Amino acid sequence: MQLPIRLDGASGKNLQTRIAGQIRGLILDGRLAPGARMPASRELAADLKVSRNTVMGAYARLVAEGLIEAREPAGTFVSERPLPEGPSVLPLAPSHFAAPQPRRQGRHLALRVQSHQVLPPHASELPFDFWVGRPDARLFPLRLWQSLLVRMLRGNARHLCDYGDPQGLHALRVAIAAHVGATRGIATEPGRIVITNGIQEGLNLLACLLIQPGVQVAVENPCYRGAANVFLNHGAALLPVRVDREGIDPARLPEAAALVYTTPSHQYPLGATLSLPRRQALLDWARASGGIIVEDDYDSDFFYDGTPLPALKSLDRDDVVIYLGTFSKSLGAGLRIGYMVLPADLVEPSCHAKALLNNCQPWLEQAALAAFISEGGYAQHLRRMRQSYAARRNHLCAGLAHFLPQWWVDGREGGMHVVVHLPAHEGSAHEVQALAHAQGVGVYGIDKGNALMLDVAPEDPLQRVLLLGYAALDETEISEALLRMRRALAAAPALA
Repeated sequence: MQLPIRLDGASGKNLQTRIAGQIRGLILDGRLAPGARMPASRELAADLKVSRNTVMGAYARLVAEGLIEAREPAGTFVSERPLPEGPSVLPLAPSHFAAPQPRRQGRHLALRVQSHQVLPPHASELPFDFWVGRPDARLFPLRLWQSLLVRMLRGNARHLCDYGDPQGLHALRVAIAAHVGATRGIATEPGRIVITNGIQEGLNLLACLLIQPGVQVAVENPCYRGAANVFLNHGAALLPVRVDREGIDPARLPEAAALVYTTPSHQYPLGATLSLPRRQALLDWARASGGIIVEDDYDSDFFYDGTPLPALKSLDRDDVVIYLGTFSKSLGAGLRIGYMVLPADLVEPSCHAKALLNNCQPWLEQAALAAFISEGGYAQHLRRMRQSYAARRNHLCAGLAHFLPQWWVDGREGGMHVVVHLPAHEGSAHEVQALAHAQGVGVYGIDKGNALMLDVAPEDPLQRVLLLGYAALDETEISEALLRMRRALAAAPALA
């Protein structure tokens, strides 16, 4: 194997340093994958026209950094989990949140990272698409957002030329602290908040800090595919815990779990809200076992029937909950702004990890969002969206009851999608999904809606579950989509 290393041109560094630096870059940006075989030192020396001792010295540096490892007599390989360059991002011992060690083996699933779907699985756009988690762009406060962007730039454009704080813009962290205190019951301060590039980056930062190969992570079954993929990518062993009408059951948590990932506000994908007794039981589990809870507050902005339960983090008296929030559902995924409310021990390590990953979030969007929240525009926007989405949810549920009364609808209390359980005679979700697609309507089985079913048999009722996201369709569009669905089913006698 020949590595794309160039030593021509002037440089103040010696050859050994330059070779080590370029190989380090190839590893850290993913071009040299974990487990890849490195060229033999003699071979690389011949390619680069340098002495073998120079290459061996560069290799020795990379071995010391944990980026490559010698496996005699097989050769030298990229480490399975290379470490980032720079200071350690793990908390200093003794720390409440030191990286969990692999515990005694429980039953876990040997899985590979699967495709992470952020876009609907269609070659072209469908006219009536119930894709899950997509807000309606027509409701975006475009004029106000434009005015905020212009206002932030006026007299502040210099910030576009500077790196920002890896922890996030202070004004935005202040606004978020006030927002989650008022709406989610979380008593926190700006210093405990880290701004991220959506939930997905937050999960990756936490996995870098908390997951070592072999650490056992309990996940809801079914669960958000993006979270499961992150944990698997960092070497975790997944322990699936089946959810019911009250969400995840702490009594079923395996003793071997070091960390549990949960979506208590509106379980993704089945839509359950974790009951208050189970929330307390989950906290009791963490306290007794020394485990860590990652709370992904998915869809918490949209609860229609009464007041929502406060966040799990609001009940946390032992600093064992890591809270993840995002603006992807309330404003739009393209904004790419999320945040973490962290236990004290994890703030500094998370900032180090964030700095190594991408230095900081873009300033302009952070500044505009900070003003949007603090000046009340965000609260007004959420109210308008809740009213619109509640009306669409009601229209969809009424339409399903009228046109497709044999379908049982669940998960309607909040969020942006409902869960449909198909009767056995209508076949699988995949069959209905294909029929709907032929009529220009997008509906999704669990595994096509960016969710993951773990250890589920082909005859399991979960194979007859459809997800219908209603937020991006108005009432007229919903009616037309349901009419098309009814016609499609009527034309397929085996499924009617």
